[in-house]
Amino acid sequence: MKINGIKDVFFDLDHTLWDFDKNSALTFNKIFKMHDVAVDLNDFLSFYEPINLDYWKLYREEKIDKASLRYNRLNDTFNKISFNADSTLINKLSEDYITYLSSFNHLFDDVHEVLNYLKSKYQLHIITNGFQEVQESKLRNSNIHHFFNSVTDSEQVGVKKPNPKIFNFALKIAEANPETSVMIGDNMEADVLGALDFGMEAIYFNLRETNEAHSIKQINNLNELKLFL
Repeated sequence: MKINGIKDVFFDLDHTLWDFDKNSALTFNKIFKMHDVAVDLNDFLSFYEPINLDYWKLYREEKIDKASLRYNRLNDTFNKISFNADSTLINKLSEDYITYLSSFNHLFDDVHEVLNYLKSKYQLHIITNGFQEVQESKLRNSNIHHFFNSVTDSEQVGVKKPNPKIFNFALKIAEANPETSVMIGDNMEADVLGALDFGMEAIYFNLRETNEAHSIKQINNLNELKLFL
């Protein structure tokens, strides 16, 4: 079951190492209190989370820009829960969300243990579609930045996973080769299929334990990486 010949391990960040949903919920709780937004947080999140994923897919496919993503995901959610929020409030919440998001830094279980285990055997790297201004803060504030030899984000490259250009850029700065590299991430399209199409190995972090792609290497928790690496 081990993957032989691997020298470089590339991780996605959000939803793979950094517990995005938990940290995002804490951020919304904070900024809603700051601005006296009287909504039920769980009700808000039940609509926001799928809406956010849909907008990220559009953003990944270059169909919307960053400003549209940030504004519309909030506007659509407030409409769904029938909360009247004007554009001034939505823009302020959008700004504050980015400001405070990296102040919460819950990681998934076993992140430090697994990274310590891998660090002695491989060169570790990050490839993320997240916004450049917050990804570095997430890595530093959660105290995992020192594990990684390189960090590639989509804004510095100008394209997003699964575009092969971002994998090419990341491997170039990591001085890595596709045939001796593996990508680990939670998004089947962006992380796994993108890496496989580029000629890398890939491991799907099937966080929600969905029934898909049985032929693809996958894990349900990070400790299971020890089965492959």
